[in-house]
Amino acid sequence: MRWNLSFLKNMFQNGQDSRVREVDLGAFYIKSHGTKLARSHMHDWLILVLLAIIEIVLNIIHPFYRFVGKDMMTDLKYPMKDNTVPVWSVPIYAVLLPIVVFSFFYYRRRDVHDLHHAILGLLFSVLITGVLTDAIKDAVGRPRPDFFWRCFPDGIDNYDKWGNVICHGDDKDIKEGHKSFPSGHTSWSFAGLGFLALYLSGKIKVFDRRGHVSKLCIIFLPLLMASLVAVSRVDDYWHHWQDVFAGGILGLVVATMCYLQFFPAPYHSEGWGPYAYFRALEETNSRSTRGRPVDGIGMQAVEIQDLNQQSRRNGSHTFRQVSLSDSLQDVEAGKM
Repeated sequence: MRWNLSFLKNMFQNGQDSRVREVDLGAFYIKSHGTKLARSHMHDWLILVLLAIIEIVLNIIHPFYRFVGKDMMTDLKYPMKDNTVPVWSVPIYAVLLPIVVFSFFYYRRRDVHDLHHAILGLLFSVLITGVLTDAIKDAVGRPRPDFFWRCFPDGIDNYDKWGNVICHGDDKDIKEGHKSFPSGHTSWSFAGLGFLALYLSGKIKVFDRRGHVSKLCIIFLPLLMASLVAVSRVDDYWHHWQDVFAGGILGLVVATMCYLQFFPAPYHSEGWGPYAYFRALEETNSRSTRGRPVDGIGMQAVEIQDLNQQSRRNGSHTFRQVSLSDSLQDVEAGKM
């Protein structure tokens, strides 16, 4: 069969119905797919707003004022200190930093599904963790290690006939003093940075069985950062060690559950992309198959689409996009 190369080149350049474009199934842009994707998850975004409102309410209401007797003050007389990690900085490193990383991968791969689901999963992770943390804080009402000085800033203690404290300190300090368990800084840190660690482990294929320990070191960085935040809470005498331990476990568990809602497990062969990406890939492939005539060129396009999709699923590190333009070059070189 002789190929009319000039005819084929014109077919690729012109905007006819029979034209076959370069296969670029991996690109789903914000401009072309973002609005539709966001609308399809509108209920999820509404739930996020509801979670944010609940979180605000939980911070406004008073916690349970647990009985604190004189004999309990031995472990509650640590000095009051400022936060080494300010409250305002937590959303920056636990939310904004991961989003910056997500955006970097979007500009490399141009997959709006990955960007949207990563941000959505991250926000669910931190907000669900925040609601659970503050609900438990308010219900438990455990005093902080510096509770004595919050309750008695002048150092003169006072108790009622039952032996419970009669505080005369600032109401805001006393209220905050009953919110020790679990640690909010720690749970938020592990929810956000733990989600980031899972995301990175999938993207750089940490568990590809090739034994690259350097990849493990990369995903340990977010977890190390969260751990140092947890340690600072004990060092600042804002929390007991049990508080930060429980907060870390809570944040990691929620982060893992939220991540697996949108992404395969990091050790999976398709762990580098969200479920929605592969669904969109199959739909695009299916539409392309139905919309092209069954001739030599059409079959070649389908075969190239299948090859591209198979390459992605195999998790190849040196993935090369196969296109029909490559095939034309082969034809000209006499390889076909």
